[in-house]
Amino acid sequence: MPNATRTGARAPYEPHLDQLAPLAGREACAAVMFAVAALLYNWWLLEFLLPTGLDPRHSYVSELYAADQPFRWLFGALECFCALLVVTGSLLATRAVPGRWARIGWLAMLGQGLSSLGDVLLPMTCAPSVEPGCEAVHPWHTATSAFAHFFLFASMVLLSRAATRDRRRLPLIHRWGTRVLALALPAAVLTVGPLLGHPGWHGIPQRTHLMLVGVWFVLLSAELARAARRSGRTLLAPTR
Repeated sequence: MPNATRTGARAPYEPHLDQLAPLAGREACAAVMFAVAALLYNWWLLEFLLPTGLDPRHSYVSELYAADQPFRWLFGALECFCALLVVTGSLLATRAVPGRWARIGWLAMLGQGLSSLGDVLLPMTCAPSVEPGCEAVHPWHTATSAFAHFFLFASMVLLSRAATRDRRRLPLIHRWGTRVLALALPAAVLTVGPLLGHPGWHGIPQRTHLMLVGVWFVLLSAELARAARRSGRTLLAPTR
């Protein structure tokens, strides 16, 4: 009697029905978390409503929660909450799409969230855009920011790669992921002027970059919502 599958062939990803209910629940929760994170990641918009004393055109967003700034607790708390949403959502999403590329991509998002949390726990000591003598490079904070950018772009590359290999499961990332990356990367590069001794106008590209990260979170949320619906339909489908 011939074998049902050829030797060495890889079986398709087909979770058992008793695994689908918790899986769909995790995916749905992760989708909500990334949707909320997309909004919270742009908490800097509150600077237009509050007397921060900083010029959005020439200041880093992280100056808003520098150790000597008046609204540091508010902005720091929002950044921490957003980072925790990204960390938790990434952990919940690791099984949303099968495959090594997707799994590593979600782990990169986990690293991004942890690095953003480190940004708040190791803040700038002062705001260089308005305080003479305040250096733009705060070693620990600069390091955590660099890690946050590295993990963010790694997640975009890895999940876009996963989408190329499995377009059916990640159609939105397949269509838009590399486009968001192509815009977000140069925007991030344009923010390094103060670190190289050339301050000024870096606030605009940084805030543009943050909005693009919000778009990336929306894409992740949408794909996770699709995965949750797909798992739910499989669970409810009649079996023979």
